[in-house]
Amino acid sequence: MLTLSRKKNESVMLNNNIEITVLDIKGDQVKIGIAAPKEVPIYRKEIYLQIQESNKSSMTAEGMDALKNLLN
Repeated sequence: MLTLSRKKNESVMLNNNIEITVLDIKGDQVKIGIAAPKEVPIYRKEIYLQIQESNKSSMTAEGMDALKNLLN
């Protein structure tokens, strides 16, 4: 893991097209802004994990049978 220190209004660039900016710091809370192309999905980690779990559960035998029925 790369660890960086940033102050308010300072940014980090990812892959030439994603900018993460520290907007505000209050106590133990940091507000960040993310500027990225519309086709780049951005989720809070807890939401991302829920999506991944939902995708896994839909790949069960029942989910695969339902998919096969749709394709037939």
